[in-house]
Amino acid sequence: MKLEYADVQQTSPKQTASRSKQKWNGFYRKLKRNKIALVGGAIVLFYLLVAMLAPVLAPFDPLEIHLEKKLVPPSAEHWMGTDDKGRDILSRLMYGTQLSLAVGFVSVLIGMVFGIVLGVVAGYYGKWIDTVIMRVIDVLLAFPGILLALAIISALGPSLMNVMVAVGIFSIPTFARIVRGSTLAVKKLEYVDAVRALGASDFIIIAKHILPNIMSPIIVQATLRVATAILTAAGLSFLGLGAQPPTPEWGAMLSNGRDFLFSAPHIALFPGIAISTLVLGFNLFGDGLRDALDPRMKK
Repeated sequence: MKLEYADVQQTSPKQTASRSKQKWNGFYRKLKRNKIALVGGAIVLFYLLVAMLAPVLAPFDPLEIHLEKKLVPPSAEHWMGTDDKGRDILSRLMYGTQLSLAVGFVSVLIGMVFGIVLGVVAGYYGKWIDTVIMRVIDVLLAFPGILLALAIISALGPSLMNVMVAVGIFSIPTFARIVRGSTLAVKKLEYVDAVRALGASDFIIIAKHILPNIMSPIIVQATLRVATAILTAAGLSFLGLGAQPPTPEWGAMLSNGRDFLFSAPHIALFPGIAISTLVLGFNLFGDGLRDALDPRMKK
């Protein structure tokens, strides 16, 4: 009797749910034991809450100018002081959290989607397709990330949206190489040969049997890449190529404060702390995810 691929898809919903629950419980236990990862997750969660609640928590309008209050140091009224135009720095930082997280998530999503598609196609089909795709990836990797982003923004023009596109493009090679390597390893496994012999199409094999088994390194890389994207976007805004005044973006705020490092250091100090702590949080959490999702990690 010849079996068809559809004949072996008899796993009950209860069995699938049970296996998913066991995997989730194991992942949660590993992550919970990693105190550094919990600290990183707490930092990221804090900034996510600030971004969502910024319209409620911000004590002042981040764009409202009060020249009579310019360069006011931290006080009971303005906890982080004001900038050279009298705008409340705390309010601007809160609204800037929305922009920084948006840049990080959107740019990484762009790089991840295109990187997964290119990496899976290259790894699964191989031959000349793999050669062409990976040579294009090698060309992108030949340029340092910040220089590639600068070139793209120079062509598209300075704006926050173009920063997202630029950071997303230079994130593609990293995801493509990781996905290609993982696909090459998984497609050689026996269960992939088995479902192919049963008549499963390439799309079914990739979507149901390869992608679910290579998501762990993708998730870890995406988490770490968000930190890189936020830092790069802040650097581009610092150079005047990202968010334009009066947008309350952290890199732009840091650039504005460099002219007052001695007379009013708080203008640059607090945006710098915000960038550093958020990037640190994503890096710590990403390292914890890597350890929790790696089946080779026993402890």
